Formats: sequence, structure tokens, C-alpha cells
Amino acid sequence: MIDKIKELIAEAEDFKTQSKEEIETFRIKYLGKKGLLNDYFSEFKNIANDQKKEFGQVINKLKKTAEDKVNTLKQELENREESENVYGDLSRPGEPITIGARHPISVVKNQIVDIFSRIGFNVSEGPEIEDDWHNFTALNLPEYHPARDMQDTFFIQTNPDILLRTHTSSVQVRYMENNKPPIRTISPGRVYRNEAISARSHCFFHQIEGLYIDKDVSFADLKQTLQYFTTELFGKSKIRLRPSYFPFTEPSAEVDVYWGLETETDYKMTKGTGWLEIMGCGMVDPNVLDNCGIDSKEYSGFAFGMGIDRIALLLHQISDIRLLSENDVRFLEQFKSAF
Repeated sequence: MIDKIKELIAEAEDFKTQSKEEIETFRIKYLGKKGLLNDYFSEFKNIANDQKKEFGQVINKLKKTAEDKVNTLKQELENREESENVYGDLSRPGEPITIGARHPISVVKNQIVDIFSRIGFNVSEGPEIEDDWHNFTALNLPEYHPARDMQDTFFIQTNPDILLRTHTSSVQVRYMENNKPPIRTISPGRVYRNEAISARSHCFFHQIEGLYIDKDVSFADLKQTLQYFTTELFGKSKIRLRPSYFPFTEPSAEVDVYWGLETETDYKMTKGTGWLEIMGCGMVDPNVLDNCGIDSKEYSGFAFGMGIDRIALLLHQISDIRLLSENDVRFLEQFKSAF
């Protein structure tokens, strides 16, 4: 009888299944009220005294083996069911992954940064809350200079020397103070001006400004840099530079790109001229270089700046600048495929 029980132990150890019904049948066969174990326990009184110890040991081993097998199989089955609930049928087609969308401002900024990085420009950033020196005075705009009226500024009431920057030129000042020529950097960022909000203007917007300082830099270098930029970004190589005025550059110019007159939208955008103004530029004023600790007799340079929002409106044919800051998901979803 002991040999028979040992055979049952081996049989229980080898038992495998993934069916709840078969596990329950196995449990009843060994551990049920009318199972094998109860039958053997009932036979215990009929076993010879010299065999009772061994008989008891093998019965207990059979009981433990059967209990462990039932518990193990049940746990494996539960884990499998839980996995199926989490992952489902792995043979089914996968659920489509929702593609995220970059904001059009980020899309255009990344495009501009990528274009200038190809010709050696790095990216520099600075604080949006500035002091008067970096935002105005160092840029050839001393106190009471009439050109300060060109920009309606948000001042911090508790300290009239602290303000929200009106351009990212302040970043260029900080960069020149901490770096020696040659300097080749672009400065993207958000700026603030106290302007009425409309379809064409906002009290905050985004700029990206460029600066190149080295020996023997000329206006021709500036023009060729801008020619390369407009060709890369717009696919249009025809530009013109019109004389203008900026306090921190001399001479200064406005840059227009020839957009064309192929569609009705082109007529509306260019007011029938085919030309679109895209940025301002000029040769860095020697006073600015001196203010930043750079010898204006040895070095020269050029600077340029444009509104990223304006470029985004042009490239994506957006009619209202307010759409860029309203966080309307329906609007943003249109840019899912943009890098």
C-alpha cells in the first residue's frame, strides 16, 4: 500500500493543466471528503505497528503534494487571466497611438534654429524679467531717449528699473558681456509690450534675434546670411533691404521677401505688391559693442530680429494671432505632422 501511495505522489507531482475544471477534479480526487487521502487515513488503523510511522509519512507527503499542486495551478491560472485582462488578445491588431502636436510657435522656432545652426550659430537664452541696463541703456537707449517710446513697456511698479523685456536683444547684451568674439548666436524667446490685443497684435509674442561679431564683418555678410535664411525657410530667394532706423544698429534696414502674387491670398497678404516685410536688421552700433566690453575699433558685427509669431502666421496661413495663445485643441491638432 505504501508503494501505491508513492506512485500517487509521483502522479500528483507530474499533474499539469490550465483548466479550472481539471484542477477541481484533481482536488476532489485527492483532497475531497470521499477522496483518496480520506480512504488512506481510514486504513491507518489497520496498518501494522512497525509500518505506521512510514505509512503516516507518505500519507502526509501525498497530502502536502496535492495541496501544493492545487495552489500552484490556481495561482498560475489567475496570473494568466490577469495578464489577458491587461493586455487582451495579443494577436489582435494594436490600438492606434495618438500623435502629439507641437505648437506652431515651437515648430517655426525649431525650423529657424535648425537653419542658423547649419552655419554655426548657437542658441542663447536669458531672463524675461530684465533690468533697464540690458533692455535699454546698453543698447544705445539711455534714459529719456525718445526711441524708448517705440516700445510700450511693462514696468514692475515696485522697482521702475525692472521690467518685462521688450525684445530678446537683452539676451545678446548678456551674451556679449560674458563671451569674447567671434560671436555667432541666436536668441529666441517671449517678449512683452503694452499693446492692444487684436487679430494682428498681442501684448506678448515671440522673437528670435541673431548676432554675429568678428573682425571685418560687413553689410554684405549680413545680406548673404539673410539671403540664405529666406531661401531655406520660405523657398524664396528674392529679398530687398529698405533703409530704416533702430537705435542699436547703424546702418539699419527692414528686410522684405518677395512672396509673389500667384493666389488671391497672396494679394491680400502683400496688399497687391508681392512683398512681405519679415524682419529688421543692421550693423551693430559701435556704442553697443563698447557698452558690452568689446573693442569697436577691432570688431564689427551685424544683428537681425524677427517675430516668430508673424513668421508662423505667414507659413501656416493663420489669420488671427490670438489663435496662437488660446490653447484650442482643434487648432493645435492641425500641426500633428509638424516636426
